[in-house]
Amino acid sequence: MNQPLKETSELKTEMKLYDSELKIMEYLWQCTNAMQQVSAKDVAAEMARTVGWSKTTTYTVLKKCVEKGAVERQEPGFVCTPLVSMEQVQEYETRELINKMYQGSADLLVASLIGQQKLSGDEITRLKALVSQLEG
Repeated sequence: MNQPLKETSELKTEMKLYDSELKIMEYLWQCTNAMQQVSAKDVAAEMARTVGWSKTTTYTVLKKCVEKGAVERQEPGFVCTPLVSMEQVQEYETRELINKMYQGSADLLVASLIGQQKLSGDEITRLKALVSQLEG
């Protein structure tokens, strides 16, 4: 039996971001990439526009992100800054999926993904290049 994957990022093991929290994080990452400062009020306006949340709901979810250490809120204006990157969250979630559903075996996950759909020639070429890169 394969050993579970070890953590490779600094993301806390106990940090699980739920779908609602990920919606906020995605917006913060997008704004950070665009070099924009974002206030809690801005986040509430965006969540109302895109998801239909009330300001109270957004602030509650944002507070959970702050408590988990995923977001920092600073004065003045409650400026929100992500403390974890999208890549860290992707690594964590992928590791959790592999450990939970594929006995810690990344190759079983890849085999499952590939087996469920017909790959194009370009996709096969990219996969071969990735495997070659990992080998060499």
